[in-house]
Amino acid sequence: MLPQAGKEFLGRISFYWKPLFQGRFLIITNTFSGGFMLSLGDFLQQTREKNKEPAKIRDWRRTGRMFAVGCSMGPVLHYWYTWLDKVYVGKAIRTVGKKVLVDQLVASPTLGAWYFVGMGVMEGHPLSKGWEEFMDKFWEFYKADWCVWPPAQMINFYFLSPKFRVLYVNTITLGWDTYLSYLKHRDDGHPLELVSSEGAIDLKQEPSKSGPQTNALEATAPDSLTKPHGKV
Repeated sequence: MLPQAGKEFLGRISFYWKPLFQGRFLIITNTFSGGFMLSLGDFLQQTREKNKEPAKIRDWRRTGRMFAVGCSMGPVLHYWYTWLDKVYVGKAIRTVGKKVLVDQLVASPTLGAWYFVGMGVMEGHPLSKGWEEFMDKFWEFYKADWCVWPPAQMINFYFLSPKFRVLYVNTITLGWDTYLSYLKHRDDGHPLELVSSEGAIDLKQEPSKSGPQTNALEATAPDSLTKPHGKV
């Protein structure tokens, strides 16, 4: 039980925050909360990267791109959950299970593509580049998605009012948003190929100081190939 003073305080501040979850203000709340949480996830990921490499400079433009993409997802989630609640009405376990399954099969891969393609476009790459990156990382992304979102969405669809769905998702996803930043910006380096400028490995040894120059292949060849054969 909250003390009386606490109840009075919550009653006063509710005058200011309740409109944010009503009417046209709800989509604005959903939009900016998505951008804020995705950019916060990137901020935490870059902090982690700086702890590993202190000389690394924080990229605020990258965080800004994350904010913009997060804001663009807000309206999509807003209308997606509105549609989902109209099609699957009620809080029966069977109904909630259907919502979670449809959300995982439709919304999750769609928003994953939206994220990678949107970030790629804001980085100056063509749509095909962002799509290629999404396909390269799809299974890693999707397996992690199945580990995180089904239980989270069960809570969302069973316990929460529809007007709080997007805010709930945007709030609890801080860890997920940090993972998305890591997945997008990690350095997937490739091993260097040891080849000479002519495209082949040089097989010749350095000249010997104590004797005549010898070709490396000749020096290692069997005697039967290097010595003249006698008559039988």
